[in-house]
Amino acid sequence: MQGLLNFSSRHFPFITIPSCIIYHSGLYIVQRSFDENCSIANWSSSSTHYHEDLMHSNLMQEFVLSTEEEEDAQKIRIAILNVQNRSVNNIIQALQSNYFCQQMQLGTVLVDSLLQKFGDDWKSALAFFQWAGSRPGYRHTSCTYDKMVDLLGKMKQMDQMWDLVEKMRTGGFMTLETVAKIMRRLAGARRWREAIRFFDDLERLGFEKDTKSMNLLLDTLCKERKVELAREIFIELKAHIPVDAYTFNIFVHGWCIVQRIEEALWTTQEMKGYGFHPSVITYSSILKAYCNQSNFCKVYELLDQMVAEGCPPNAVTYTIVIKSLARSHDVEDVLNVVNRMKSSGCSPDTRFYNTLINILGNAGRLDDALHIFDGVMELNGVCRDLSSYNIMISLFCQHDKEQEAIHVLNEMKGSSCKPVLQTYYPLLKLCFRARKLHLLKSLLSDITIKHHLSLDLDAYTLLIHGLCVAGNVEWAYSLFTEMIDLEIVPRIRTCRLIMDLAVQKNMNVAVERIKSLISGSKV
Repeated sequence: MQGLLNFSSRHFPFITIPSCIIYHSGLYIVQRSFDENCSIANWSSSSTHYHEDLMHSNLMQEFVLSTEEEEDAQKIRIAILNVQNRSVNNIIQALQSNYFCQQMQLGTVLVDSLLQKFGDDWKSALAFFQWAGSRPGYRHTSCTYDKMVDLLGKMKQMDQMWDLVEKMRTGGFMTLETVAKIMRRLAGARRWREAIRFFDDLERLGFEKDTKSMNLLLDTLCKERKVELAREIFIELKAHIPVDAYTFNIFVHGWCIVQRIEEALWTTQEMKGYGFHPSVITYSSILKAYCNQSNFCKVYELLDQMVAEGCPPNAVTYTIVIKSLARSHDVEDVLNVVNRMKSSGCSPDTRFYNTLINILGNAGRLDDALHIFDGVMELNGVCRDLSSYNIMISLFCQHDKEQEAIHVLNEMKGSSCKPVLQTYYPLLKLCFRARKLHLLKSLLSDITIKHHLSLDLDAYTLLIHGLCVAGNVEWAYSLFTEMIDLEIVPRIRTCRLIMDLAVQKNMNVAVERIKSLISGSKV
């Protein structure tokens, strides 16, 4: 304990540590966790958390279910898992014929919670969505429709997505959130021109082509590194659509993504010409670009400039800096920035602490990382979130501390931050390293039955590769066929790995099926 106290007083003078710490494991209520893919352009300059903007609302939402809802969710999940051939129609029929499912009174929280947990399993999600929509006493919300649209777009089921969008349009369920999700998925599928045509068609859908919708399009294109295309559209639209500060922040961030910092700096001057002043959001984008170049002279110069211009760095800014410094494996430089942050009067937030915990753990200072996680955050009134738990579990797994990782997982289950699929990845990897297949089976039961989570492409890939290395080809192949049946397309290296092992095991049927998949260009 004394060593931890010395660490805190030496590097964290803004933290008051009493001589005896009694940690109370309370419930931390966190509505959303951070999406690492969120654009820096939407950070609020007055808050240390992400600004909840329409453009970046794709954050993992925590749902708190009642005991009855948890039981209903498990019954629905089991009914779906028992379907042999999981086509959309077969799953709907199974739900319709299940006595327990037919007796349920569905609510929005239960439906949204299950939809989120289906992951990449779009067939089960769509079947459940359609069955739930037919149930008496329940009606989908715009948010629920948006979740389904987003999943179908993510899984490249565009025809299904557009059918659902048309139902939303005729039913009056479309919002700007829907527009944002559609644009994002079109751009993610490299259908840039379709995203632009969709914007041109907004008025037919009942939306105005105004500053907000224009910013949605520009931001979508910039995040996909199509900054020059976004600029061409901006030049055309700015004559009849007003711009705002956020429009320019989008471009600053876009230019920084493609490492064209001079254009980003030029955009700040253009911004001033329109009467808008660069904010902490603007400068943090540029600072991150310098960090990506490891140009820390420019980083420190810009930090000083921000203070001089009355736009002091916030916790998000400092988080960017320490994360980048950590790549050079110099923890002392990180802690110097922590002290600079303290001197400026800027208070750490959850994301900052999460980053610092990760840095310290990866530097081998696991005790210091645990001290912040277990004591410092609560003492400073900062709540742990989903990422806090995930990081701590991952660090323990990296150091082969199975029991400590399981302890944090169990503590997490008792809090309001329920595990998600990504929570289990480090534990699954640890199972393979330690050759503990019994623990692996227990964790998989925890994932699918207790927490109603569906495996996604990454989870299937991790499990199949791990099982192949462990010599359990039959189990690996059963998972492989399961993902094929769910139309979750395996990566080509997964196909080749399992085919090579199937050949060695004389699994001729498996070999032929995998060959047909590869030759049919389905992977």
